[in-house]
Amino acid sequence: MKLQLKNTFINELPADANLENTRRQVENAVYSFVTPKKTANPKVLHVSQEMAAELGILEEETGTEFFKNIVTGNEVYPATKPFAMCYAGHQFGNWAGQLGDGRAINLFEIEHQNKNWKVQLKGAGETPYSRTADGLAVLRSSIREYLCSEAMFHLGVPTTRALSLSLSGDQVLRDVLYDGNPAYEKGAIVARTTPSFLRFGNYEIFAARKDLKNLQILLDYTLKQHFPQIGSPSKESYIQLFKAVSENTLDMIVHWQRVGFVHGVMNTDNMSILGLTIDYGPYGWLEDFDFGWTPNTTDHQNKRYRYGNQPNMGLWNLYQLANALYPIIEDAKPLETVLNQYKIDFEHKSLQMMQSKLGLQLVEENDLSLIQDLEEILQLTPTDMTIFFRLLSNFSADTVGLKMVEQAFYNLKDLTGTIKSRWNHWFDKYRARLQKETQSQQQRKNKMDAINPKYVLRNYMAQLAIDTADKKDYALINELFELLKKPYSEQPEKEKWFAKRPDWAKNKIGCSMLSCSS
Repeated sequence: MKLQLKNTFINELPADANLENTRRQVENAVYSFVTPKKTANPKVLHVSQEMAAELGILEEETGTEFFKNIVTGNEVYPATKPFAMCYAGHQFGNWAGQLGDGRAINLFEIEHQNKNWKVQLKGAGETPYSRTADGLAVLRSSIREYLCSEAMFHLGVPTTRALSLSLSGDQVLRDVLYDGNPAYEKGAIVARTTPSFLRFGNYEIFAARKDLKNLQILLDYTLKQHFPQIGSPSKESYIQLFKAVSENTLDMIVHWQRVGFVHGVMNTDNMSILGLTIDYGPYGWLEDFDFGWTPNTTDHQNKRYRYGNQPNMGLWNLYQLANALYPIIEDAKPLETVLNQYKIDFEHKSLQMMQSKLGLQLVEENDLSLIQDLEEILQLTPTDMTIFFRLLSNFSADTVGLKMVEQAFYNLKDLTGTIKSRWNHWFDKYRARLQKETQSQQQRKNKMDAINPKYVLRNYMAQLAIDTADKKDYALINELFELLKKPYSEQPEKEKWFAKRPDWAKNKIGCSMLSCSS
């Protein structure tokens, strides 16, 4: 396994002078060198061969002892220096100070076919940023991250990706419910990849410490490596960088809204500078359509990161990044212009996204009203978002709308009286609106099916894979992995996964809401 290594990150950015792996405040550094923890009896459970190919790793190489040792932290690839990044962040709206890679260790940087990738292990041991934690991860959260990051990629959502999922062979103590009853679970490690793991918090920490020298070094590196089209460093190029980050962040969140994904922990340390979905913790997909839903038990009371608030939280986080960049740019006005444009663009892109979900190619002034009416009615009774929009593509002039989508409703008995009347009225309006379109019903269906997925990684599906994996049966991990590679395809042989959340999963741990515990 010969990798084309590149070392821009560690060569061009300041390293922590202290080489001890002790928990501490790290000053004047973007990262600290650290070696992954050797594990007892590692075993690779699954490999994304697509991602391996992106890195220049052959399929036969992923079955070797060497590959296993590299992706479980038991061996360091020759001529590389693993490290953990230093960053800060706002967590649930509050400044949290230094955070950093508490259980992530970056292995190396690969250049392959004109693409640059960083490879990182999650759950491979403690770092200077682990605080009171052990730097490890457990099988359940690792399965969720591994499956979801690749599923999101195939949905067309900007995301970090996953290379492999492995058992460490060690036992890890976790209090999953935060109720004072910890228990040992199987340890696991995910090897994940992305062009950059830099987060808003990487810039925030230098601004908070008034370390403008290193803030500028990091900004210049970001421009050079990730936004070369902007040009050489200057105050104007930093403004253009912020503009690009704002636009990419909004695009990512609009995609989240499109597929019904709720991140659950939109803290600034979980916001990618490239606008990629990063850190899959207590995420979830909307099952019954509800703007107020969050999958995070920690956020249950305030619902800061609820589905309907994700665009606002993206903007709030961008404000924090703007505050971090201001000492370098020294002019608030252009930053405010970018932030104001985000609000304008969200209204436009959100409307455009919903029009496409409804198969509306032409633009009509009453489209917003049609969409708002639909979103209101969807919340009157539990209605599965994924199933509803997928079935809607079958609508035609002579279709009985409510009958066509009844598979999406969790309780058909709710469809009486006023609710039924409102649905029928909406379908009448939708039918009239479609008559203004020039495309055929089949053309519309093809376009709708290309952006309204049939299959998403519902929490109960991930939980089933976790439950069987706990019994040393890993077949379901692969079944879901293969299913989610083609989320827009019919896959009739896998129709059982095109189904509402089962009753048993409604309040089961891991199937509805999750904690931030690994």
